[in-house]
Amino acid sequence: MNRLSNIDRSYTGRSYWMRTASLPSFAPLSRAAEADAAVIGGGIVGLSTAWELARAGLRVIVLEADRLAGGVTGHTTGKLTALHTAVYDTLRSEHGEDAARRYATSQSAALRHVIEVVGELGLDCEVERRPALTYCQEPEGVEALRAEAEAARAAGLDASFVTETGLPFPVAGAVRVEDQAQFHPLKYLRGLADDIVALGGLIHEGTRVTELDGGEPCRLTTDSGVTVSARHVVVATHHPVFDRSVLATRLTQHRDLVIAGSLPAHRDPEGMFITEEGGKRSVRTSPLGDGSRLLIVTGEAFTPGEGEDTEAGYARLQGWTEQHFPDVAITHRWAAQDNSATDTLPLIGAMPGGGGSVYVAAGFAGWGMTGGVLAGTIIASLVKGGDEPWGGLYSPGRFGSALRSAPALLKAQWDVGKHFVKDRLDTLGDGTDGPVRSLRPGEGTVVRVGGKPCAVHRDDRGGLHAVSAVCTHLGCLVAFNNAERTWECPCHGSRFAIDGEILQGPALHALERQDPEELWPAPAGAEEDGPAGTE
Repeated sequence: MNRLSNIDRSYTGRSYWMRTASLPSFAPLSRAAEADAAVIGGGIVGLSTAWELARAGLRVIVLEADRLAGGVTGHTTGKLTALHTAVYDTLRSEHGEDAARRYATSQSAALRHVIEVVGELGLDCEVERRPALTYCQEPEGVEALRAEAEAARAAGLDASFVTETGLPFPVAGAVRVEDQAQFHPLKYLRGLADDIVALGGLIHEGTRVTELDGGEPCRLTTDSGVTVSARHVVVATHHPVFDRSVLATRLTQHRDLVIAGSLPAHRDPEGMFITEEGGKRSVRTSPLGDGSRLLIVTGEAFTPGEGEDTEAGYARLQGWTEQHFPDVAITHRWAAQDNSATDTLPLIGAMPGGGGSVYVAAGFAGWGMTGGVLAGTIIASLVKGGDEPWGGLYSPGRFGSALRSAPALLKAQWDVGKHFVKDRLDTLGDGTDGPVRSLRPGEGTVVRVGGKPCAVHRDDRGGLHAVSAVCTHLGCLVAFNNAERTWECPCHGSRFAIDGEILQGPALHALERQDPEELWPAPAGAEEDGPAGTE
């Protein structure tokens, strides 16, 4: 039985969190404003930072291009843990034992901070204490996990190597860290947003910032031409949309598929689990109102824009889930995007070249819940004039560690350059309509028309939609995601809707729309019925 048939297709792509948390709505910014601090982005980094600053008495304004928590934060799995797959042995070898200890201490402090905020504000956001485990099923992975358990324990975590877990299948070994947590991220952020407003802060949705001019004060300009003046600016846009120091060269992108569905409570594995084997698998559950649990499984990681068959990825993820949890009834699917710093550590703090008044947070490598909360505390401390927390561990200006990670950085830039050149060479035809006429409903491709790359999609009714295939960020060519029906850039992860509108930055402008009827006029007397066999 194909249980994906249980999914309400009108909600495909919208996460469970987005369906079950009613966040308040805020009007777009319509007139010029002034603030002590302007926060660009309304995800967990932006709202956490704005809340910390508002609590400190600063005048804060949050500017969100779409809806609060509607981007990366709204598609998370909602884990609060300091065990980040297998990061501690890497940190110890690349940055030293002290850096590993500071990382563990700071991430654990962020987890505790969430628990404290939940209590202080009286939030009902389904916080549950659970162990976190990184496991392997292949014997070849055991030695690395033993080393990770030892490194995590040396860094100060309550970590151990185990061979038994709550998963319904045997493992060769696992790192286990006790007393971690999970929550409903959007219910938590709803509480922060309410308190920001209660403290006098301003929040505006549907307000995309397209220009940032440094100075005293900084000046922000929105897509509607309205301006904001602020002494401090926080760029909390996942990938830095205003990159004065070419931070993009130190970030790589990846996207994970997610499926979820109800599971009988007695089948709950009672923990948060992750492995890098088999294209990655992450497992956790969340409480449902009927007493059952929502099983959430993530995996099939890929680089956006590389033309992966994402429908096939969902099928593999579904097959794995139903094999190991046969009682699950799958009802949701979505996808999550993350970026990682080439030297492993997130980039949090003053943006190099920002004049000391622009701050940034990026590169959480899939661990943005603790990372985002941590970013809020670090940036708020810097804005208030405090010393750089955690000894500058996360500082975006840490060029020494960037140099130590030169091989990873060079590989990331090689991949960008490869896409910039090779994708253009591989683009189909020039002026021929064969690839377009053969598109079946739901498919998309990039072709060359008049020497220019064009992204073309045929919708379920057979209609064609065309936009420029050149990403408006730095000019790489987009590729089609056949499950989410989006255009995605492989260089820096920008994502666009079929009509070219921005779904995810760092791009600041939509793809240019084109008229399919002008590009590929139907021959005289011909009927536009779409490709054969699609009736």
